[in-house]
Formats: sequence, structure tokens, C-alpha cells
Amino acid sequence: MLNLRPATPSDVAAILGFIRELALYEREPDAVLTTEDDLLRNGFTEPRRFHCLMAEWNGTPVGFALYFYNYSTWEGRPGIYLEDLYVQPALRGKGIGKSILTRLAAIAVEENCARFEWSVLDWNQPSIDFYHAMGAVVKSEWRGMRVDGQALRNLAKQYVTEEVAK
Repeated sequence: MLNLRPATPSDVAAILGFIRELALYEREPDAVLTTEDDLLRNGFTEPRRFHCLMAEWNGTPVGFALYFYNYSTWEGRPGIYLEDLYVQPALRGKGIGKSILTRLAAIAVEENCARFEWSVLDWNQPSIDFYHAMGAVVKSEWRGMRVDGQALRNLAKQYVTEEVAK
């Protein structure tokens, strides 16, 4: 039997384990730098940087969804961004992923969000097909942009606190 519930601090070890399993699935097993302390600090103390749903099957954690709020300047309302969705392979096909997505959609509606969005790797056709079946569309006119690591630090060094040269 499936139970979806908000994560608690006692779930942090399971969340980190799922993050590592997801990274392995996404072919980036060495990319996870997150620690249990990071998750506790950022998800369970104020200001909360993320929220998390735990999926339990017969009382055992089998998946999770980690999300946070963004804001639509055009709509004047918040949105939900799904950072990670993961269900252990042995439990896939039982409707757990669909239940997680529909619960998050319900949260978005309850909180008057303008949108619910996420990213999917272009090679992950099973997930793309699943998301299409749920009514999601690919935002083909938009390209994701990212600055991280040393490039982020280099960009930050360019910040000038004084008036910009005239």
C-alpha cells in the first residue's frame, strides 16, 4: 500500500540514499556532494530551501520528490519546481511516480501556483513518455542555462558594489 507524506528530519538518510541512487541512474554517481547535514539545514530549518515528499510502500520508504517554490513575474504567482523525483526500480510500474506527480500538482493548485515544472534528461525516453502521458509538454523554445563551480565563483568576483562605470 502506498503512503505519501511530508519528509521529516528522520528521513534525511533515506533522502540522501535516494539522491545517490538517482545520480547513479542519471550516469553521474560521483556528482553528489550533498551531506545529511546539508539536507537537514536546507530542508528542515528556516528559511527552508526545499520541501520533500516521501513515498512509502507498505511502510518502507521507496522514493521521494524534492521540490521548491519559484515565482512567475508574468503571472504574479508562485510555481513549484520539481528538482528530483525518484522511485526505486523494483517498485516502478505500481503508480507511485504518478501519485507523487498528482500530489505535487494538487499542492500547486492548493497554493494557487501558476505552474509546476521540472527538467528531464534528453536520453531518458521512459521518463519523457511517462511525463507526456501525464500532460506535460517539453518547453522546446527555452534552453536551460547554468553557471556552477569555478565559473560561478568567477562570475561572482565580477560583482561591483560601487556604482557601475558611466
